[in-house]
Amino acid sequence: MLAQDLITDEIPPIKTTDTGLKAMKWMDEFKVSHLPIVNGIEFLGLISDNDLLDLNQPDAELGTQMKTMALPHVTERHHIYDVIRLIAAHNLTLVPVLDDDKNYIGAITLSHLMTQFSGIASINDPGGILVLEMGEHDYSMMEMGRIVEGNDAKILSSYITSKTESTQLEVTLKINKEDLSGIMQTFTRYNYTIKASFQESIFKDDLKNRYDELMNFINM
Repeated sequence: MLAQDLITDEIPPIKTTDTGLKAMKWMDEFKVSHLPIVNGIEFLGLISDNDLLDLNQPDAELGTQMKTMALPHVTERHHIYDVIRLIAAHNLTLVPVLDDDKNYIGAITLSHLMTQFSGIASINDPGGILVLEMGEHDYSMMEMGRIVEGNDAKILSSYITSKTESTQLEVTLKINKEDLSGIMQTFTRYNYTIKASFQESIFKDDLKNRYDELMNFINM
């Protein structure tokens, strides 16, 4: 999924002729801590709530006060992972999206991004979760796929967690089958270390609760 597919039109950009007070009002209304500033379609930067608090004249036009601004952004052809990485690196609540000519075309909010990402991660699809631990040289998605498919199941999604200064990997598999006993036996037979497993009925409720908590936090 690309950035152009994640743009939401719910939050308009701030103009240089708008005031700091208006920007504060919009941040409160839209539940974000950042807003893009534009001059026509030209992207000038990203303003934060902290920037607004530092203004000497919050009722004056922003164009007369904001001399330097942060410029984090993605282009419309950046991948969703690039968007997530930028949000994490700069602690953003939204990401401006520019075209190839560096013109502003829209923004991706953190809340909308999380909603879209839940679909990519197959969070709402029925199944079970299996967490495997292995050395990085033992990692083979092809072999893991064969083991799962050999038990009449399919891998819906997967992700890898690695630690700095360690050669161990933690591989989490979302599988379209709730009863994982046969699959776990096969993985054990192939000398895989099973770190954890979760049935859909238990895991999905827990994951949904965590997701709802995150969404509530984002919308505070």
